[in-house]
Amino acid sequence: MKTARISKPTRPVMYFPVVVILTSLVSVDAAAPRTFLWQEVGNPSCVRCCGAASEEPAEPPKKSRVKEYVVHPMPRVQPRIEMTILKGDKGELGGKGPPGVSGKEGEQGTQGSQGFKGQKGHTGPPGYSCKIQYAAFSVARRKSLHSTEYFQTVVFDTAFVNLYDHFNMFSGTFVCYIPGIYFFNLNVHTWNLKETYLHIMKNSEEMAILYAQPSDRSIMQSQSLMLHLKEKDEVYVRIFKRERENAIYNDETDVYIIFNGHLVKDMDD
Repeated sequence: MKTARISKPTRPVMYFPVVVILTSLVSVDAAAPRTFLWQEVGNPSCVRCCGAASEEPAEPPKKSRVKEYVVHPMPRVQPRIEMTILKGDKGELGGKGPPGVSGKEGEQGTQGSQGFKGQKGHTGPPGYSCKIQYAAFSVARRKSLHSTEYFQTVVFDTAFVNLYDHFNMFSGTFVCYIPGIYFFNLNVHTWNLKETYLHIMKNSEEMAILYAQPSDRSIMQSQSLMLHLKEKDEVYVRIFKRERENAIYNDETDVYIIFNGHLVKDMDD
């Protein structure tokens, strides 16, 4: 450090201490620290420049002191963008994604409170009767019958069973009043070298045939079948015309010619 020196001819020379502070201007860098140096200068003793040589020198100056200050870097500031202020317009609705994996079944919850009573519903369509329906007949003929020039419907004169009179004894025809599945059976007696040739008819359609060749023996013949009948369908037995010599036989004591039928299961048309 330097000192200022002032001298006048008429006055003693005095030395004034001057403190000079050196300041190092340091810019803070985030990468490395900087150091400030501060120097303190001591006060030297005054001496006479023109005194005797034997005069003792003044007290030696004090040593300078240097202090060091370390300035730590300031933290780096990262800018952050607030996305809420940059929000754009609402986009279009995306497509439906695939269904996710089903989770585990949870525990059963407690029973809820009873709800309010609902309104009365509309009247439903009429139902079907649960009552079981029946239809059955068993009729017989006690007189023999021979073929003629025309087809003949076999008429029966004895009724063993005729439930609800569904079998017409005057026409020899069973009339269906309950649609469903029916079972029919026909038994006849052949004899006297006559051919037996009959059909079980449904309306005007031949459904089954009962046939026996001419023979001098007394033979019982039988035929059975099941038919699906609609309401007002008719079932009867028809004997073939005279071009085929045929007949069925019976006597006054025993019954050989019998026609049976009954409902197996009723159903809609």
